[in-house]
Amino acid sequence: MLLSLTNTPRDYAWGSTTLLAGLEGRPPASGPEAEVWFGDHPGDPADVQGDGTLDAVTGGELPYLLKLLAAASPLSIQVHPTREQARAGWEREAALDADDPTRNYRDDNHKPELIVALSDRFESLSGLRPVPDTLRLLDALDGGAGVAALVERLSQPGDVLRDVIGWLLSGDAQVEVDDIIASVRAAADSDAGEWTTTLRAVSAISETYPGDPGVVVALLMNHVVLRRGEGIFLRAGLLHAYISGLGVEIMAASDNVLRGGLTPKRIDVAELLSILDTTTGEVPVLRPVEVGAVTEYEVPVDDFALRRVALDGQDLPIEVAGPTMVLATDGRVAVRSDSDVERTVPVGTAVFATADETRLTLSGVGEAFVASPGHGTSARAK
Repeated sequence: MLLSLTNTPRDYAWGSTTLLAGLEGRPPASGPEAEVWFGDHPGDPADVQGDGTLDAVTGGELPYLLKLLAAASPLSIQVHPTREQARAGWEREAALDADDPTRNYRDDNHKPELIVALSDRFESLSGLRPVPDTLRLLDALDGGAGVAALVERLSQPGDVLRDVIGWLLSGDAQVEVDDIIASVRAAADSDAGEWTTTLRAVSAISETYPGDPGVVVALLMNHVVLRRGEGIFLRAGLLHAYISGLGVEIMAASDNVLRGGLTPKRIDVAELLSILDTTTGEVPVLRPVEVGAVTEYEVPVDDFALRRVALDGQDLPIEVAGPTMVLATDGRVAVRSDSDVERTVPVGTAVFATADETRLTLSGVGEAFVASPGHGTSARAK
């Protein structure tokens, strides 16, 4: 069975008035449009055309959540728990009301995720930079007591990044934070060599969040720029924040987020630090391997798999296993199955195929993303 899905964009403040509108070929929105959820998560299940919401069909058992994400300004710096951490946190908070402001865990699931750029440029902060590299970056700043204090703390032994992030978010380092941000802004106005692009990105973030300790946390992170079609996988525990751009995002079906700055929302520093993975290094960009009209993105989890399909007017049959979604992102796309009639998929909407379907035929001229439970893929990370 095939079901047509839509949803209302969520109006988070960081959303764009133009990115989703431009994708769908409509005038700019009157307010921010941040995310469109295609899934059965109780936080915002997708609407089934003509009949209720998707959770009534799946029983809330879909293992993944597919989204369109449109960022005009930075999202909060955040981290997601492992499955074990989520279950423990959910149990600890069992007595709290669902809307209790002190609640950290919205469900008992982990939240690994993959973002694939739809815009020509998609900026993110992904993972923690090796400390020696960050010390070299700090050398590009014009000194100051705050910079000196950060250098000293980064030069200590032990789990230094966990300690530094805890210090920055404690509320006791505001003088140093302000001094570091001023130094970043000054350096961004000049040529800082290899760090120019990163410093300009962090300086721009400081314009949106002046005085926020998260700006200095951002200075510790890898600045990653994706081109259209490129993706990045974010494992549990990895600190990250999307800065700007339009993308297709898929994740395990969860809404568990621990924040670490760049937000007016509550930050539970102790809980954030307890699940933070301080392993450093670049997060590989996934540059998909094209096999005919289909490209795939390799992820090391079983919750989800994602394929990009380019349609050139010829029918394209694809094998599927488990509940599957086809999200149209360009042109004219249609889907039919062996047991159901053809469904047109307007750009910005999706078709859901129930688990009894084993083959879908896509047609039209355009682009679509096919989401399904996890399986082996053939992407290459460089």
